[in-house]
Amino acid sequence: MSAFAESASDLAALQNFIVRIISQRLSWYHWTGFYMLDPENPEMLILGPFHGAPTEHVRIPVSQGICGAAVAQNDTVIVDDVNSDPRYLACSLETKSEIVVPIRAGGAVVGEIDIDSHNPAAFTPQDKEFLELCAVIVGGFIERTQTVSSDSK
Repeated sequence: MSAFAESASDLAALQNFIVRIISQRLSWYHWTGFYMLDPENPEMLILGPFHGAPTEHVRIPVSQGICGAAVAQNDTVIVDDVNSDPRYLACSLETKSEIVVPIRAGGAVVGEIDIDSHNPAAFTPQDKEFLELCAVIVGGFIERTQTVSSDSK
């Protein structure tokens, strides 16, 4: 992934590569996608490249959902049973667990990687470590190629 990040033409190409590779190699990752903070409204997440079933949640306020919680807490959020978490915004009846990992650039959260699984308690410490590394790679790419607004979270 790091090697691709060095030669990716733009952020969308890198994100598309990551969601494609993850979906091919990690069978318990049933929906993989990126949400990025809207540069015009840093209180709103916008759906970017994803792999999996379409979702109605193309814009999520940072005050809502597990995605919003990860931004607000500036930390990875793992939910073993989404049906027991009142923050969960139902995307699929099949989703049982979720992990959301913030992406940081210039010291600020600029987006996140969101993974849903149809398996309960699907995400291990190794999944967390792997996805946090993916987030570092994406954040590093953003730092190298784009200007990050100073008023982002």
